[in-house]
Amino acid sequence: MADPNPTGPAQWLTVSLANRDVGFAIGVTLVLAVLFVPLPPILLDLGLAISLALSALILMVALWIPKPLEFNSFPTLLLVVTMLRLSLNVASTRLILSEGHTGPGAAGGVIEGFARFIVGGNFVIGIVIFAILVVINFIVITKGSTRIAEVSARFSLDAMPGKQMAIDADLGAGLIDEEQARARRKELEDESGFFGAMDGASKFVRGDAVAGLIITAINILGGILIGVVQHGLPVGQAANAYTTLTIGDGLVSQIPALIVSLAAGLIVTKGGTEGAANEAVLSQLGKFPKALYMAGALLFGIGLLPGFPLPVFAVLALMLAGLGRVMQREAERTVTREAREAAAAQRAEESKGEEGDDVRQTLKLDDLRLDLGAGLVPLINRADAALPGKIKSLRHLFAREYGFVLPSVRIKDDPLLGSETYAVTVQGVEAARGEVRATGMMVINPAEAGIDLPGPRGKDPTFGLDVVWVDAQNADRAEAAGCTVVDPESVITTHLTEVIKQHMPELLTYGAVQQLIEGLPREYQKLAGEISGASPAILLQHVLQALLTERISIRNLPLIVEAVAEANRTTSNVTLITEHVRRRLSNQICHALTDGQGFIPVITMSPAWESEFNGAVRMNGEERNFLMSPQRVQEFVLEARKEIQKFAQRDEWPALMVSPEVRGFVRSMLERVSPMTQIISHNEVHRKASLRTVAVIGG
Repeated sequence: MADPNPTGPAQWLTVSLANRDVGFAIGVTLVLAVLFVPLPPILLDLGLAISLALSALILMVALWIPKPLEFNSFPTLLLVVTMLRLSLNVASTRLILSEGHTGPGAAGGVIEGFARFIVGGNFVIGIVIFAILVVINFIVITKGSTRIAEVSARFSLDAMPGKQMAIDADLGAGLIDEEQARARRKELEDESGFFGAMDGASKFVRGDAVAGLIITAINILGGILIGVVQHGLPVGQAANAYTTLTIGDGLVSQIPALIVSLAAGLIVTKGGTEGAANEAVLSQLGKFPKALYMAGALLFGIGLLPGFPLPVFAVLALMLAGLGRVMQREAERTVTREAREAAAAQRAEESKGEEGDDVRQTLKLDDLRLDLGAGLVPLINRADAALPGKIKSLRHLFAREYGFVLPSVRIKDDPLLGSETYAVTVQGVEAARGEVRATGMMVINPAEAGIDLPGPRGKDPTFGLDVVWVDAQNADRAEAAGCTVVDPESVITTHLTEVIKQHMPELLTYGAVQQLIEGLPREYQKLAGEISGASPAILLQHVLQALLTERISIRNLPLIVEAVAEANRTTSNVTLITEHVRRRLSNQICHALTDGQGFIPVITMSPAWESEFNGAVRMNGEERNFLMSPQRVQEFVLEARKEIQKFAQRDEWPALMVSPEVRGFVRSMLERVSPMTQIISHNEVHRKASLRTVAVIGG
C-alpha cells in the first residue's frame, strides 16, 4: 500500500514544486551569497555543472519553441544565469588566487578537467582557444543578436499604433468579437514588451563577455604575482600553474556564455517564423530539391580542381544529391497525401450533404430569378445567345450608377409559364412578367412613322407602349423608316432593369451591407462600427435603403457613413438621419438633376399649398406627424400629377422642390403616381447649383 505521507526525496520534491516562488527567491539569494562567501571546490564543481546544465536547457528550449513569445521569460532568465556565471567566476577566482600554488586541482575537478582537456599541458594553446571563443561570442553572436534585438524593438514600437488600429477596424467591422480583440491587444503588448526587454537583456551577454576578459586578466597577473611573491615560486612555474587554472576557469565560463548567446540569437532571429527551429529551417530548405542538386554538383566540381581532395568533396556531393532526392520524394508524397485527404473530405462532405441538399434547395430563395417559357429557352441555349451576357452586364451597371453589387440573376426555364412568357421573381415573389417573340423583333409605335407592318400587335412589357412584332426583313424596313427596333433580349433586359430599380431597397440585404462595409477603407470601417445602437449595420442598412428608394446612388459610401455618424450623435431616428445624409449628398443629387443647359428644372408649390403643408406638420419629440384631410391630399396629388405629366410626355422629369419639413410626406404621396419624380428640399440645393422653375402646383 502506498504511503499517503511520503518522506525523503519524494516529499522534498513535492514541497519544492508547491513552493516554487520561495525556491526561486532562495536560489537568487544563494547566487548573490556566492559573491561574498568562499566556496569549497566540491560546491564550486556543483555550481559550474548547474551553469552548464542551465545553458544547455535554455538552448534546447530556444530551438523548440514555436514562437519567441512562448519564451518571454528569457530576458529575466538571462539575467539570473549571467549573474550565476559571474558569481561562480568570483568564487573560482578566490580559489585560484588562494590555492593555485597547490596544483591543478586547486579550483575543483571541473576547472581542472577543462584545463587538461583543452589546454593539453600548453597554456599558450589554452590562451589562443580562449581568445577565439571570446571573439566568436563577443564579436559575432552577441553583437549581431544585440543589433537584431534593437531593431526588432524599434520596429515593434513603431508598428504598434497601426496594429492597434487594424484590431479596432476588425472589431468595428464585426470580423472579430471583443474577446478576440482583447486577446490580440494583449499579444501585441506582450510582443512589444518582449522585444524591448530583449534589447536590454542582450547587454547582459555583452557585459558578461567583457567581465570574463577582465577576470581572466586579473587571475593571470594576480596569480603570477601571488605565486612569486607570497609562495616563492619561480616565474615560469607560477605562470604555468596560474595561467592553466585561469584558462580552465575562463573556458568553463565562456562555453555556457556562448551557449546562452546562441540561444538569444536563435530567439531574436526567429522573427515571425512559426514552428520549432528545425521545422522552420529544414522544411524551407527541403522545398527546393533543385538547390540541393546544384549544391552537390558545385561541390563535385570543386573536388575536380587540382590539389583538392576529390573523395571528400565527392562524398559530400553524393550526400547532398541523396538528400535532394529524399526531399523531392517527400514533397511528392505530401502533395499526393494532401490531395487524397482533400478528396476524401470532399466525398465525406458530399455524402453528408446529399440527404439535406434537396430540402435546402427547397428552402433557399433566389434574390433575383428570371423564369422563361419553353419558347424563350433558345435565348439562353444558342451558341450566340446574348441574353446571359446582357444580364451579367447589369451588375456592372448598377455598381457604377447606384454603388452596390446586385446578387446574381438565376435564369431557369419554367414549364408552367406560357411559351413566350417570362417572369421576374424578387426574393421568391413574382414582381413582373411579360411576353416576347424569341424569333422576332419589337417595333415601337410604327403608326407614328406612317407605315403598316405585318405582325402581331402587343404592348411593350416595360413601359406599356404599342408595339408590333416583326421578322428580320420587316425590322430593317421599320428601322429605315425611323422606328425604334428592339431585339427580344434587350426587351427582357430593359424590363429586368426597371424591376430591379423598383426593388433595390429589398435587394440591399444585411449581408450586402456587410460586404459594402468590408470594402471601405479601414478608418471608415472603424467609423461605421462606432455608430451607436444595437446594430450599426442595421441602422446603416435602413438609411441606404431609404436613399435607394428614391434612386439616390450610394456609391459615395464613405461620405454616407460619415454623415450617419454625425447625425447619430443627436438622434437615432432613421428619417432624420436620412434627411441629414441627403443634405451632405446635395452636390451629388443636384448634379444628377442638372439638364444640358446647366440648370436644375424644378416644379414648386404655390404659397397657399406651401403654407397649408407646413401647417399640417405636428412635432412630437423626434416624431413628425402630418395632419391633412384625405380630400385635400387627393386634390394636391391630382394637381401635381397634372403638372408632372406635361413634362413626362416629353420624357422630361423635373424635380419637385418643397420645404425640408414636408419633403418626406410629399414623397410618400407621389411615389405611387410618379416614382420617377425626385422630391428635393431647399436644404438639398447645393450652393453652386442653378435652379429654373418650370411649373408651379396650384399657381
